[in-house]
Amino acid sequence: MVSPHDFLSALTVVLCVAAVTTVTCQKLKLPVVLGYVIAGLIIGPHVPVPLVADTSLVTAISELGVILVMFSLGLEFSLSQLKRVGPTSGLTALIETGIMFSLGFAIGRLLGWTTIESIFTGALVAISSTTIIVKTFDEQGVAGRLRELVVGVLIVEDLVAILLLATLTAISSGAGLSASALVGTLGRLAAFLAVLVGVGLLVVPRVTRAVLKLGRPETTLVASVGFCFSIALLAQHFGYSVALGAFIAGSLVAESGEGKTVEHLVQPLRDLFAAIFFVSVGMLIDPAQVAAHWGAALVLFFVVIVGKVFSVSLGSFLTGSGTRASVQAGMSLAQIGEFSFIIAALGKTLGATGDFLFPVAAAVSVATSLSTGWMVKASGPVASFIDRKLPRPVQTFTTLYASWVEQLREAPAKPEGGPRRKVRSLIIDAVLFTVVVVVAVLSRRTAATAELPLIIVGPVAAVVALPFLVGIVRMSLRLAAELAEGALPRRSDGKVDLAAAPRRVLLVTFQLVIVLALGIPMVVVLQPLLPSVPVALVLLLVLAGLGLAFWRSATNLEGHVRAGVEIISEALMSHSRGGKAQPPEQAVEEVGKLLPGLGLSAPSVVELAADSPAVGKTLAELNLRGVTGATVLAITRGQSGILATATETLQKEDRLALAGSREAIDAARLVLGAH
Repeated sequence: MVSPHDFLSALTVVLCVAAVTTVTCQKLKLPVVLGYVIAGLIIGPHVPVPLVADTSLVTAISELGVILVMFSLGLEFSLSQLKRVGPTSGLTALIETGIMFSLGFAIGRLLGWTTIESIFTGALVAISSTTIIVKTFDEQGVAGRLRELVVGVLIVEDLVAILLLATLTAISSGAGLSASALVGTLGRLAAFLAVLVGVGLLVVPRVTRAVLKLGRPETTLVASVGFCFSIALLAQHFGYSVALGAFIAGSLVAESGEGKTVEHLVQPLRDLFAAIFFVSVGMLIDPAQVAAHWGAALVLFFVVIVGKVFSVSLGSFLTGSGTRASVQAGMSLAQIGEFSFIIAALGKTLGATGDFLFPVAAAVSVATSLSTGWMVKASGPVASFIDRKLPRPVQTFTTLYASWVEQLREAPAKPEGGPRRKVRSLIIDAVLFTVVVVVAVLSRRTAATAELPLIIVGPVAAVVALPFLVGIVRMSLRLAAELAEGALPRRSDGKVDLAAAPRRVLLVTFQLVIVLALGIPMVVVLQPLLPSVPVALVLLLVLAGLGLAFWRSATNLEGHVRAGVEIISEALMSHSRGGKAQPPEQAVEEVGKLLPGLGLSAPSVVELAADSPAVGKTLAELNLRGVTGATVLAITRGQSGILATATETLQKEDRLALAGSREAIDAARLVLGAH
C-alpha cells in the first residue's frame, strides 16, 4: 500500500523538477511538452541523476492526466461540428491518416518488426499533436483560414485516434486473428459503444444542464470529473482503454451545449495532471533503447515529416483549400504527440509490442515537436517556392480548381437521388467488399480445421466480392461525372460545349479524390492481413493511370485558358477605346459565358491606382499567386494588351484580370491596394 508520504514525495519531485525544466524551455522558446519529458528523464530510473521518483506511482497518477486530456478533447467534439468539417477537413484527415498508417506499417515490416508491432507503429505516426499545434499557433499568432483548416483536421484525427485505440485494444486482447474472433471482438465493441452513447445521449446532456442551473462552479467541476472517471472506469471494466471512455464522456457532456463552460472549469486540473502524464512519459524513456534503435527513430522521423506534409497538403488541396493553405497546413501538422504516447503505452501495457517501441515513439515525438515551430514559420515561403516550381499547366489548374470547388458548393442542392445517395452506395459497396476479403483471408488461415475446404474459399469469395467491386467502379464514375457537371454544367442548347476542357480535368481530379477516399481505408484494413500481397501497389497503379490522364487534361486546359486570355484582353481594350461608361467587369462578363471555367462567374478586373503598392513592381516580385492563390490572366495598358509574364513591371491604371476563388480574389485585391 502506498503511504501518503510516498505519494507526497513523488508529487513534489515531479512538480518541482517540471517547473524548472518548463521555465527553461519557455525561456529558450522550446515546446513546454519538451520540458515535461526532460523532467521525466531527470527523475526517471534510466539517467544517473540523484533525483528519483517512484516510477510506478507517477505512472499511476499520470493515468488521471490521460483521462482528463481525453475528456477535454471530447468536450471540444460535437456531431454538428463533425458534420460541418466532414466534407473538407474530414476528407483531408482520412487521406492523411490512411497514408501515414500505411507508411508506418510498411516501415515496421521493413525493420523486421512483427505484424502487430507494425500496426501500432502505423497508428502512432498517423495522429498529430493537438497540444503542440495549438500552443505553436498561439505563440506565432496564426489565425484565419489556416487555423480553421488545421483545427478541423485535428478534430477528425482525434476521432480516428479514438477508433484506433478501441480497435487496437480489441485485437491485441482478442483470442487470435480468426474470422469468428475478429467479428465477435468488433461486434462487442460496436455494441458497447452503441449502448453507451445511446443511453448517454438520453441522460448526460439533461443532467449536465440541471447541474449547471445550480450556479455553483465547484459542483459542476466535481460532477463533471466524477462522470468522466466513471465512464473511463466502465470502459476499462469491459476491456477497453480508459482514454476511449473519457473521450465519450466528454462528447456526451458537449451535447448539452455547455461543453465550453465545463472545459473552462476542468482546464487547470487537466493541465496539472497532463503535465504529470508527460513527465511519466519521460521517465519511461530509456536512452539505451533509443540509442540501440536510433536508425528506426531516424527513419520514422523522416516518415512523419515528409509523409504528413505530403498527405495533408494533398488532401487539403483536393478539398479546395488552394496550394498555399494546403502546404501550410501540411507543414503545421508534421509531428506526433500525446496520442502517440498513449498508443505506444497501450501496446506496451497489453504486451502487444516490444519495450523498444515506446522510447522510439517518444524520441520521434520530441524531435518532431522541436521542429514544429520552425515548420510553421517557414510554411509560407516554402508554399511560395513550391508554387513557383510547379509546371505551368499545373499552376493554371491549381489556380482554377479552388474556384470550381467553390462553384460546386454554391450550386443548387440536388434531390435525394443526387451525389449523397451515390456516396452512400459507394461506402456500402466498399465496406461489403472489404468485409468479404477480410473474411476470406481469415477463413483461409483456419481452413484446415474449418468445414469449408480450402480450395473453394478463394473462388467463392471472388464471386461474392465481384458485384461489390463492379458497383464501386460504376458508382465512382457516375459520382465524379455528376460532381464535375455540377461545377461546370453542360450546355443544353446543342451548341459547342466550351466548358469541356476544364470539366475533363475536373472529372479526372474528382475520380482521384474518390479513389483516395475509398482506396486508402481499404489498404489500411487489408495491408496487415495480406503482408505478402502488394495491396498498396494496386492502389498506386490506379493512381498512376489517373495521374497520366490528369496531365493530359491539364495540358488541354492550358490551351483553353490561353484562348480565354486573348478574349479577355480584347474585351478590356475595347472597353478602353469605347470610354468608361460601364465598369470594366461588365466588359469581360460575356467571357465567363463564352469560355466557362476561368474562375467564378467571370474573371475579376482590378485597376491599379497611382498609390497602389503594386505599381513599379514585377509580377515575380509580387508573387501574387503564391501569396494569395489568385493568378493574373491578362493585363491591359491603355488600348493595348500586355503579356502577363513574371518580368512585367506594373504601372498605374493597368487593368489586371484575376482568376481564382472568391477568397483568393479578395486577398489579391488587398495586396494590389484595390477596394
